[in-house]
Order: sequence, then C-alpha cells, then structure tokens
Amino acid sequence: MPSNAGSRCPPRPPPAPRRPADMNYSRFITTVSAARKASPIRLLTELMQKSPPSLISLAGGAPNPSVFPFKRATVAIRHGTAVEIGEDLMKRALQYSASAGIPELLAWLKDFQRHLHNPPTANYSPEQGQMEVCITTGSQEGLCKVFEMLINPGDNILLDAPTYSGTLAALRPLGCNIINVPSDQHGIIPKALKEILSTWSPEDVKKRSHHLPKFLYTVPNGCNPTGNSLTTERKKEIYQLARKYDFLIIEDDPYYFLQFEKPWAPTFLSMDVDGRVIRTDSFSKILSSGLRIGFLTGPKPLIDRVILHIQVSTMHTSTFTQIMISQLLQQWGEKGFLEHIDRVVEFYRAQRDAMLIAAEKWLKDLAEWYCPAAGMFLWIKIKGVPDTQQLIMEKALQKEVLLVPGGAFNIDSSEPSSYVRASFSLSSPAQMDLAFKRLADLIKETL
Repeated sequence: MPSNAGSRCPPRPPPAPRRPADMNYSRFITTVSAARKASPIRLLTELMQKSPPSLISLAGGAPNPSVFPFKRATVAIRHGTAVEIGEDLMKRALQYSASAGIPELLAWLKDFQRHLHNPPTANYSPEQGQMEVCITTGSQEGLCKVFEMLINPGDNILLDAPTYSGTLAALRPLGCNIINVPSDQHGIIPKALKEILSTWSPEDVKKRSHHLPKFLYTVPNGCNPTGNSLTTERKKEIYQLARKYDFLIIEDDPYYFLQFEKPWAPTFLSMDVDGRVIRTDSFSKILSSGLRIGFLTGPKPLIDRVILHIQVSTMHTSTFTQIMISQLLQQWGEKGFLEHIDRVVEFYRAQRDAMLIAAEKWLKDLAEWYCPAAGMFLWIKIKGVPDTQQLIMEKALQKEVLLVPGGAFNIDSSEPSSYVRASFSLSSPAQMDLAFKRLADLIKETL
C-alpha cells in the first residue's frame, strides 16, 4: 500500500470563493452558557503564575507543595531520551494550573495546529472567530462541554449514525432532536444532507429561525464504528451547506492521526473561513488513553465559553500529565512527533491488514465489509441476520468471541442492526483468525 512517506501535512484547500460570514455566536449559545462568568479565584491563579518571583501573594488557596510526598520523576521513552521532572518542576506539576491549559503546551499545540491545518481564522480578530485552543481532560470532556454550550431542549442537530455511542449518550439527556444524515463508506452524503436541509426555507435562513439545525456532528476519519472517512470533495460541499444554512460543524477527529494513506485529508478546520468549526483532537490513540489529554480548536468566542465551564467543573486537566506530555513534545519537536505517528500508523495498518485477511478467510460468504482508510475498526454486515444483538450478547459469549452489536451505535439503540463492530487494536493476528473462525461457526449455526 503506498504511503507517500515524505508528505506529512494535508494539502491546503483553495480559498473559499465567498468572503467570510459575519458570525453571530450569541445565537448558538444556550442561556446557561451565556450566564457563565469568569471565576475570580481561577483568574487569580492564572495571574499568580504569570507574576515575577518577587511577588508576595497572600491571595491563593493553593496547598504548599513541600507537604506533598512526590519529589521527582523519570519517565523512560521508547524513541528519545527520558523525560525528567525534577524537584522544582514537580512542585509545579502537583499544583493547580490555568483552566485553558499550561502555557507551554498551549503554545506548542497552537503552533502545531497552524502548521498542520493552516486555518484561515488563525489571524482573525477574537470577535471574528480567531482560532483558539484549550486543553481538555480527553476529547470527551471537550465534546460534552461543547454540547452543553450549544444545545437547548428541542434544538435540531445533524449527525451521521451509526456513530460513537459516547456521543449519543452525551446528547440524549439534553433533549435535542437528532436528525440522521445518510452516509456510506466515504462519509456523509452531501446530496442527502442537502435534501434534509431543504426542509428549511430561504426565509428561515434569512431570519435565522431557531428551528434551523445548530450544528452538524461528524467523525470525519475512521469513524467509530463504521470506519467511514469523508472525502475532500464531500467536506467542501458540506462546508458550503453549513455556510448557506448557518450551522456549526463539530469535527470530532480522534482518528485523524491513524489515517493509513498520505497525504492526510484536509480538515474542516483548514477550510473554515467563517469561524464555524469546532475541532476535537485526542492524544489517546497515539500517546496514552489513560493520561486523558485532548484539545479543542475553534473560534475564540466559543472556546472561551468552554473554558468558563472548565473553571467550575474539572478546574483544569491534570498539571502533571500536561507537563509530562509537554516535556515530551518539546524534546521531539513537530518532526519527532510526526515520526512517532508514522510508527503508530505502521502498527495499525499491519493490524488492519491482518484482520482483513482473517475476514476474507472465514467470513467471505457470510458477511460484507469494506477496507477502512483510518481508525481501529472493521464494520461487518452479517448476511441473513436482521439483528445481531442476541447473536453477540448471548450466543457469541458461549463461543468465546466478543464483538459489539451494531445497534449500540444507532440513535435509537433498540433499532435492529445486522452489523457488528470488530476492533483490530489489541488482538494478535492469530487471535483475530481464531475469533473470526468462531464467529463464522456461530453464524452458520444461526442460519
């Protein structure tokens, strides 16, 4: 499979033909989010961290790090020298920090996003939707806070299901109307989206009717569970529809760095001349899922609202994990980080290919699937089985093989699905082979 190893960054799309829209962010924000004010104590914490050592502060409520039991840490690295956190840095790592993220990691990530995506909004004024970044405790925290910032009960939102069950679990309690947009192996079908949007008249758009969809949510690369990846041309069409109908795009992209072909696909962020894209990125698949580090990129007026929510909830992502990752990224630089990603992709490409070989060997006449271009999952349609729920949750366990029934990823989880999701991230090729043999035996018994 060609890799174009010399090409690291996605091609930059041509400039949009229309001038940037004047975004009215206030119309998207809920009354709860609009009511949030900056925490005076959190502002003091950030002010103290920017002050010279000569400042004597009696203001903060931070504990004295001299009473903490941890003194220093050394973290061995596979490709690079060990990350050393000495006593002075450890005192900072164990202390409260700014809600948006520690300054050095934020600066690194902002530069990285500019170099990688070249967002048109990078040089806008804050009011115009200037690109802003904040660090979150995994991208899931960022997503949940974005949803709570945008959704009032009864709001219409768009997404392409089947989709990540964690997203659906976060959306359902908010009382929004989830409108499913048809998709195929190349992601959302723009023609189908256009047909759905034609429900709203030009007059609705002109008056910014509150019934207009607030946003479109999509996982554009290696979607969990389907493995779908949006093509560049489709993204361009979708972005133009977002401009026409004035909705935001939530680009949830945890598998962006697990694309198996280069050059990487241009992102919605790279096309965003208006400041209407909120992008989530994650280190979970490439550095560590347990360290819980993600980051949001989007228009400053909206990211600032998320930071206000962080101030009164988690307060900030773990300072220790931020410093550990920041030290690593500073050591590697962008070049070293991208080389690490190449190694990760090489591993997952081999895992994917092993699963495809096993599927072809055992499931050829029993199921259908297509080759995912990114991510960790194979989405398998079982022939002759209208609903895989009982097959997997009861009978498969008896055969000592476990997959996820497709209904878990539907907007209505009780809706029948003939699909199952198989992950190729953890199992060895031999285990995948045996698992699909067991699945094939089970399907034959069922039919």
